[in-house]
Amino acid sequence: MDVAYIFATAGQTIDYVLGEMILPQLENDTHGVDVAGMFFFHDNTYALREGDPLGDRLATVAAERDILLMLCDQCATKRGLAEFDHTDDAGRDQYEPVGTVENATVGCFPDLYAALGEDGVDNVITL
Repeated sequence: MDVAYIFATAGQTIDYVLGEMILPQLENDTHGVDVAGMFFFHDNTYALREGDPLGDRLATVAAERDILLMLCDQCATKRGLAEFDHTDDAGRDQYEPVGTVENATVGCFPDLYAALGEDGVDNVITL
């Protein structure tokens, strides 16, 4: 089964649920499902800052398991983690990550759908 996680809840979700529950299982290959991607909203985007211990662990696991790490473009921009790059042919603004872990991407729901749609997911879990 393939799943995607959306981290939308502020507070301890990132440190506790991701950092102490999900990520250790991924690191130990005991999570039980394949994770296709993770999408980060609000202050949860800070977890993907360059040099953040949690972000570094996530980047390592994501690279090993081909997991998409995407920050909400507006959330990341407001927190200095993304900057405007260009407007695409469809008239949508595109952003580039700034000061984030390697392989982090920035986008909006259409970008998430496109990235995950190639492989498909069975469940989307919002935390």
